[in-house]
Amino acid sequence: MSATLWILTGPTASGKTEIGFDVAREIQGEIISADSMLIYRGMDIGTAKPPLSMREIISHHLIDIVSPWESYNVGKYVKDAESIISNLCKREKNFFILGGTPLYIKGIVSGIFNGPAADWNIRKRLERLADKKGNSFIYNILQRIDPVTAQKLHPNDRRRIIRAIEVYKKTKKQISLLQKQWTEERDLNFRIICITRKREDIYKRIECRIEKMFERGLVDEVRLLLNNPYGLSKQATQALGYKEIIRHLKGECSLDEAKEMIKLNTRRFSKRQMTWFRSFPNVHWLEVVEGEKLKGISRKISLELLKSCKEQTN
Repeated sequence: MSATLWILTGPTASGKTEIGFDVAREIQGEIISADSMLIYRGMDIGTAKPPLSMREIISHHLIDIVSPWESYNVGKYVKDAESIISNLCKREKNFFILGGTPLYIKGIVSGIFNGPAADWNIRKRLERLADKKGNSFIYNILQRIDPVTAQKLHPNDRRRIIRAIEVYKKTKKQISLLQKQWTEERDLNFRIICITRKREDIYKRIECRIEKMFERGLVDEVRLLLNNPYGLSKQATQALGYKEIIRHLKGECSLDEAKEMIKLNTRRFSKRQMTWFRSFPNVHWLEVVEGEKLKGISRKISLELLKSCKEQTN
């Protein structure tokens, strides 16, 4: 599968983990994860990490590779993923990328730009400024220093607004100029299959998933992580499901309020994912109807991948 890089993605709770597992079994292949939170050891329940029973049958790469107090970024991910891709190609193994972190997928498909490392002092100052004067205030700052990036972002997209300002403060260059490196040609062919569902179906599945997370002990998992003497990295504390429970454990909200915030933030995240996926080229959209058996979907994808493998070896 070295000539065409296959990527299976979709919004959270779309069923891609189960589908991907079945596809990997059908093609006797391996999976490279493209999920920014599955990399952390000990963050299992809140990330809906594939269980060990799955990973013992199918090799999953880039899962449980970092301690929760360590930092990790898209640059490291692309480097690690490309090393694994190269190794699997040399071994003539079937494989595909599976996950829903758009930035990781974009990094694989388009490459990355050499932006500066995070500066948490700058970020904290901008966070406090936004808290005090509103998101529109920092958005206006971005409009002055980088109108091209500002035009692409929603005024309430605080995280990306802050990152763009941070990059400018550290490099004196606009992030829109640096990001032109994303468009460099990559020595890879790729095909993206994106699993989609009706919004109402996704929301029902999100609701069910989060209820199960609480039943499995999400609160205890977060408490255990916080009690680690090394603490948690900034990225880990901002993970969906974890940041809300952390607020609860700090006494800032009730458990019911934390649960509802997780559901709301996960729904919003799924919408942002779809916005990203629509911006990718060469996407094959695969809609799953509510109640449809996932085995049939897996079979369709497997046949396409196997056909591609056969064509490439001829």
